[in-house]
Amino acid sequence: MSDADMGGFSKAQLEQVQATATEPAHMRFYGSISIDLPPNRPHIQRSGYAAWRNKDRGPTLFGKSLWDVDPYLYLALRFKSDGRKYFVNVQTESIVHTDIHQHRLYSRRPGEWETMFLKWPDFVRTNHGEVVEPQNEMMRQKVRTLGIGLTDRVPGPFELCMANMWTTNRMDEADAYWKEGADLDRSKS
Repeated sequence: MSDADMGGFSKAQLEQVQATATEPAHMRFYGSISIDLPPNRPHIQRSGYAAWRNKDRGPTLFGKSLWDVDPYLYLALRFKSDGRKYFVNVQTESIVHTDIHQHRLYSRRPGEWETMFLKWPDFVRTNHGEVVEPQNEMMRQKVRTLGIGLTDRVPGPFELCMANMWTTNRMDEADAYWKEGADLDRSKS
């Protein structure tokens, strides 16, 4: 999704990339941000964003299918960034359906694969891009969607590659699972 949904001019694409000898299999989120406003739509005052999220999981015999991440301390992400200001977005089955819990995705090494561990309590509740008070704790037992957004409003191209997202209690897990510089084609294992 992007501001093109409301008449803006940002472009966003998502593609699956197969593993190679030097790259793990990953999802590539890329495109270009435009802050040009759509003509003849004066009610639109801002543009310049792009984002993706997983689809809602289908219903089951027992109701909505949600993730329970409460037993875990961290959301871990294996990614390669261009260094722009991305956010990790988590939507829960809360009273206000438009609330999103966000955490900044900081890249320490733009252009290289890295792993980041985000503590669940560090996510900030927002609504339509604005911080919401009071800051209620995220309903980690009822996670609906997980996604990434780019809202820096800086015109130009962007690219973020995501190899894996998982929940964990151990930060040392990344060293065991993703060996920096090791053979990245795990299909041979």
